[in-house]
Amino acid sequence: MNSYDDKGVGEGVGEGAGGGAGGGVSGEREAVAGPVARNGPEVRTVPEPRTDPGLRNDPGPLADPGPRADAGPLTGDGPRVGMAGLSLPYQVVAAVALSVIGLIACIQLAMVFLHVAPSNTLTKQHGEAVDQWIYPEFEQNWKLFAPNPLQQNIAVHVRAEISGPDKRRTTSWMSLSGEDGKAIRGNLLPSHVQQNQLRRGWDFYLGSHDSQNRANGLRGRLSEQYIRRIVMLRLSEHDYGGDVLRIQIRSEVRSVAAPAWSDEKISTKPSYRVLPWWTVTAADLPKGSADSEEADQ
Repeated sequence: MNSYDDKGVGEGVGEGAGGGAGGGVSGEREAVAGPVARNGPEVRTVPEPRTDPGLRNDPGPLADPGPRADAGPLTGDGPRVGMAGLSLPYQVVAAVALSVIGLIACIQLAMVFLHVAPSNTLTKQHGEAVDQWIYPEFEQNWKLFAPNPLQQNIAVHVRAEISGPDKRRTTSWMSLSGEDGKAIRGNLLPSHVQQNQLRRGWDFYLGSHDSQNRANGLRGRLSEQYIRRIVMLRLSEHDYGGDVLRIQIRSEVRSVAAPAWSDEKISTKPSYRVLPWWTVTAADLPKGSADSEEADQ
């Protein structure tokens, strides 16, 4: 250490003694730099930061508190959300459930489309499968490319002949369609029985009888039994103070009025189709009722 210092000092002195230009520059540099500590680390002074009086004092960045205990699992970009935040088994279950729901939705759309579409090769080959899927819950009352909206309001009425304690009496006309309408209005989930049973039964009867109410073969007699059972099922919900001996059914048809902006003139007067009196038998009574058990005995 000392030899190195002495050598440096000697060289500096020798150059100064020679009186050369190099010695003068060296002495000038030494005067500017000042004394240098030879035996310790070099000390550098750090300039103080300038303070702007127009700015408020910033306490500086706070220490990072680290991830919160309630935070979810983190990725490189932030917390995972949705299915990505689930564990692997739950992700598999969710993916399978979504796939099943999507598959069922696609099948439903395809079946409804084939049901309302015109006759084609698929409906001819798989029409039975389509009908089994659609009926009765997803029944559609229209056809694709050829909609035929109803232009009439049809109501089914019934009256009954009751055997009272003294004599027979006939009730007034009761609107079965009106009762179904009351049950449907305001009901978020009306049953298909309330919506379609009476209407489809009456359509079945009209399609299997002529204008003189004569049955067209076996379907006509079957439709009569069906409509009579529907009527007796509805009458069993009312107490008339006696047994129902006979029933009579009629339909009331009213055309839908034209809209206010139309100049079309449509008569809304009702027209009636009255069926003959039918004598009630044991086959017409609801199964399990007291009257049905007595008739069977």
